[in-house]
Amino acid sequence: MNLNIVYEDSYIIVAEKPPKVPSQKDKTNDMDMLSMMKEHLKIAYPKARNPYIGLVHRLDRPVGGLMIFAKTKEANASLSEQMKNKTFKKEYYAVVCGKPDGKTGILRDYLLKTGRINMSKVVSKENKNAKEAILEYEVIDSVNTEEDGILSLVKINLKTGRHHQIRVQFSNADMPLWGDNKYNKRFVKMKGYTQIALWAKSIEFIHPKDKKVCKFELKPYNQYPFNLLSQK
Repeated sequence: MNLNIVYEDSYIIVAEKPPKVPSQKDKTNDMDMLSMMKEHLKIAYPKARNPYIGLVHRLDRPVGGLMIFAKTKEANASLSEQMKNKTFKKEYYAVVCGKPDGKTGILRDYLLKTGRINMSKVVSKENKNAKEAILEYEVIDSVNTEEDGILSLVKINLKTGRHHQIRVQFSNADMPLWGDNKYNKRFVKMKGYTQIALWAKSIEFIHPKDKKVCKFELKPYNQYPFNLLSQK
C-alpha cells in the first residue's frame, strides 16, 4: 500500500489515511496506519533501533483523510493536550443524502454509546450516561443525481468528539451520510460495503516544538461521491 505523507519533520508526521484502513491494529490484522508509520521510520532511519511513533488520534476505519503522528513522546504529549483543551482543530467533509434547509446549521444532541454493537444513538438529555454532542456545518454544494437523489456536500466543524458523532447526528436529522451501513437505512443491509462519504479534510494545531500554528488540508477530489460536487 502506498503511503502518502503530506508533511514530516523531526517531531511530527502528517499523512493521508485511505478509507477502509484501520488507524491502528485491530482484530482483522489488516494493514493499519500505525504499523505503516513504523515501517516507514524503519526504512527512513535504518540506524535507529526502535524509532518512536505515537498515535495522537484516530479515524474510524471507513473514514479517509488527514491524520497526525508524533515522532517523540514530548510531541505526543503536546498534541494530546491540545486535543483535550480543544485547541487542536479538525474539519470534515461529508456527503449527506438530502439538502439541509439553510446554508449553515448547528446540531446539538445527547448521545449514548452501545459498546456491544459498536453504535451510538440520540437519547434524552436526562439519560445519566449520555454525552452532549455539538457540531457546526456549512453546505458547500448540492446536486440531484439519478441514482441517489439529492446529495449535499457539507463542511463540518466538530465542537465535541463523540463516538460516531457525525454519522449519528446527521442520521438523526434525516440527512444520513451516503454509504453509511450503520446509520443510513438504504445501506444497512450492505454489510460488506464500508465506504462512507466522510473525510477528515483539514487539521490545525500548535507545532509541539516551535509553537507556530500549522494547518494542513487535503480534499477528496477523486473520491466518489465527493467528485460529483464542487469542493470550495
